[in-house]
Amino acid sequence: MSFTDKVEHKAEELKGAAKEKYGDATDNESLQAEGAAERAAAKAKQAGDHVKDAGNDVADAFRN
Repeated sequence: MSFTDKVEHKAEELKGAAKEKYGDATDNESLQAEGAAERAAAKAKQAGDHVKDAGNDVADAFRN
């Protein structure tokens, strides 16, 4: 997984968290839910990044 993908996924998570907190502070439930959904999607992407990295590590171990 490329470094830029990891940075983009982390930025998406932070954006979702900020949107969620802003929605909470302004009592805007739809904005809060939208932020939570964005944050969850970004965390899922990050989990996929970790799985791909682990797969690459296993492949590298077998090559050596």
